[in-house]
Amino acid sequence: MEYHITLPSKPRVVSEEGNQGVYEIDSLYPGYGHTLGNSLRRIVLSSIPGATVTQISIDGVPHEFASMEGVRETVMELILNLKRVHFVLHGDEPQAIKLTAKGAGAITAKDFSLPSQVEIANPDQHIAELSEKTSLVLEATIERGLGYVPREVLTKGKADIGTIALDATFTPIRRVNYEVENMRVGDRTDFNRLRFLIETNGTIAPREALERSIETMIHQLTAIVGFQDGGNAATAEHALETAESETVSTAVKGTDPSKLKLSELELPARIASALEEAGIKSAAGLARKTASALKDIDGIGDKAVREIMDALAAVGLSLKAD
Repeated sequence: MEYHITLPSKPRVVSEEGNQGVYEIDSLYPGYGHTLGNSLRRIVLSSIPGATVTQISIDGVPHEFASMEGVRETVMELILNLKRVHFVLHGDEPQAIKLTAKGAGAITAKDFSLPSQVEIANPDQHIAELSEKTSLVLEATIERGLGYVPREVLTKGKADIGTIALDATFTPIRRVNYEVENMRVGDRTDFNRLRFLIETNGTIAPREALERSIETMIHQLTAIVGFQDGGNAATAEHALETAESETVSTAVKGTDPSKLKLSELELPARIASALEEAGIKSAAGLARKTASALKDIDGIGDKAVREIMDALAAVGLSLKAD
């Protein structure tokens, strides 16, 4: 008997408005909707580079807990406003930007002096408000990176005197969700349609974010096709023993996903705690709930429901349809 697996369609634009886009991929083989959707969602969130402010220095301000005379905002509030500025950095080298203001009035992101390598996608973002007899001189460093990086890693534990190092969230992605629904292909009605919703901060188009995530996945998978040449017998024997050990361990625990305990799902502690307080103790019990029923539980919102769906999909289960 000849087997033929239908290949999925290329992404199709459902809608694009501002920084938000909805895209669909049709004709996915049964089960591939969640497999592909969960993988691409994680890549979009973790592997799309962006730029942000990583450190600042303000004349007369030694640290983030100091006060600024004549400035309505505290230093911490000013830092939060800076983090809301969406930067585009052309190139990989860090760039310095500067802001010099004097006299009463509001300061926005467009008041920065920028080198040619830096652009600002939201120049109207409020930074601070000054009184008549106040001046503000601020310098900031803009860097490019991936995901979230704490200040200790960025500075390697060292910072210049008078410089305030910041935690950096580089990702330009504000939100990404996916849905899977069944569709007909030939005589079968259990093929998958994958729908993505992506919202960015305006420094990258949502379509480009999806394209880059697909390219990243392909690049990673291409790198692991085939096996390494050579290797020694001892290493191979050790790998075999490890695999056998893991197989025995899995057999002892049981392979039926419906028998998994709630604690065996990869759920954040806060979500697992909320579910347990609601009397849900197993993966099977969780799979009997609808998304609407879960949202009635204290501490469970849309984001938590999405994480629950991802965790269930990873073990081959899903929520009950509403």
